[in-house]
Order: sequence, then C-alpha cells, then structure tokens
Amino acid sequence: MAVPIVHHPDYTVQLPHRHRFPMNKYRALIEHLRAEGLAPPDAVFEPEPAPLWWLELAHDSDYVADICGQTAPAEVMRRIGLPLTPALARRARCAVGGTVMAAQLALHRGLACNTAGGSHHARHHAGAGFCVFNDVAVAIRALQAQGRIATALVIDLDVHQGDGTAEIFRGDAAVFTFSMHCEKNFPVRKEAGDRDVGLDEGLGDSGYLDILRRELDAVLKAARPDIVFYNAGVDPHAEDRLGKLCLSDAGLAARDELVIAACLERGLPTACVLGGGYSADIVALGRRHAILHATADRLFRASD
Repeated sequence: MAVPIVHHPDYTVQLPHRHRFPMNKYRALIEHLRAEGLAPPDAVFEPEPAPLWWLELAHDSDYVADICGQTAPAEVMRRIGLPLTPALARRARCAVGGTVMAAQLALHRGLACNTAGGSHHARHHAGAGFCVFNDVAVAIRALQAQGRIATALVIDLDVHQGDGTAEIFRGDAAVFTFSMHCEKNFPVRKEAGDRDVGLDEGLGDSGYLDILRRELDAVLKAARPDIVFYNAGVDPHAEDRLGKLCLSDAGLAARDELVIAACLERGLPTACVLGGGYSADIVALGRRHAILHATADRLFRASD
C-alpha cells in the first residue's frame, strides 16, 4: 500500500503578482505525485480546516481571532509576509488540519505525509516568516488534549531554525524540539530549543549527513516520544534562493531516508510536513519536495 498523503486543494491560494513566496508549489507537488503514481486516490486524504479551539491550544486567542476574523493589524501581517484574505486564513487552518490528520494516520499506520505544513516560525502570540499558525505545535497540543499522545519529538531539518516551535514548547518536558539549520540565516535571533545545531554556510551532502547521523541517534535516545513530527524543508538545497547550504537532490533523499528509517526501525509513528523551499522554477521545486514523499513511500512499502 502507498504511504498515506494528506492534501487539500486550498493549500494553494492566489497571491499578488510576483510575490516572493512560491505558493503554487503545493499544486505542483500534488500534480507531480499523481503523475508518478505516488498519490493514488485511495492513499490521499483531505483534511477539514482546524477548528478554532485547536488553534488556541498553541496560539493566543486574540491572535487566532484576528487572523480568522480578518482584523489582524498591518504590522502583524508584515511580519508574516503574506496578505490577509479569507482564502489565506482558510489555507492556514487547512494546513493545520492536514498536519493533525497526518499525525492521526501516522499513529494508526506508522507513517504519513502532509503536502503542506512546517510553519515553524509562528509563535504563541503571532506569526512570522510566511508562517501563520504553527501546525506542528497545534497538532501536538490537539493530540495531547485528545489523549492520543503524551510526548512528542520535533525533528526540524528546514534550513531555518524552528524558532516558533522552540518558543511554544519552551520548558515543556513532554515535547523535545530538535532543529538543525544554517546558523547565519533567518531568524537572526534564535530561540533555544532542546537541541539546536547551527551549520556553517556552504555545507554539502557528506558533512551534513555525517552530522545528522550523529545527532539523530542522540536525539532519538534522549526523547523517547510517542510520535515524531519531521519537518523536511528542501531549502538546504544548493539551488534554493534562501538556503545557504549546498545539498543535492541525492543529499535530500539520503537525509529523508536517515530520519524516516530511524523512526520506523524504532516503531515511532512519524508525521512528515513539507517545510520551506524557495525557487522561481515551481515545477522543479514541486519535484524537489516530492523527494520526501517518494522516500517515505518506498520505506513505507518495505515496512508493510
């Protein structure tokens, strides 16, 4: 059976012409997955938008109301970098719903992938860096509230530090946050997570994977989670315009295999989210994000 994939058509919304966020990558990704046979109809699940009470488990209720009610101040939206519209608010809620659904599927079947998510710059009181709601944080809180999990591990390999996730779970012994990122990159001011590894600019496949192997083993031993959330951003790629690292397609595939295989070998349910990726070539970017899903599908079938 194919790995479960969570997708919603509203992950893609219209942005102003030449906006720097590559919103159409979500459509390009699902089209590529369907063309490659990686998203058969019986393996694709469509989430409902997250209810407000879920969002309020990880975010300030006034902030949630401002986004969903279209009343957020201009300054708040400038930090996010996206125009506030009803479609954007619905998109953010759908992405959160998608990550919750991916986690629920992972708890049932061992592994699942959302075709969006990874909005790790969103903090308790506000969003930032193209991130409106922190979908992984909300998913953890929602699953805890439902009694489905007690502990969680966040493995964040986006090229940017998961500062919002670290801030939301600061001092929470039930959630272990691990971020491996380019040190001299956004955000300028990092938040202290449980384990942060800042990498030098220009690091390539070999050095990156050596560090990841060492760190991953230590983190998995320390965390002992009920579920793992894996942020598989492709912005560490050498051709990413916001990345500053030099991974190749093969390097990304090896990275994803290291993480997913390590989790499956330990019997840890794993929910994968898309994370960052920035390129003007939307088709190429969609294929780059699909590396995660292809790797997950192969490992999922092998473990079935």
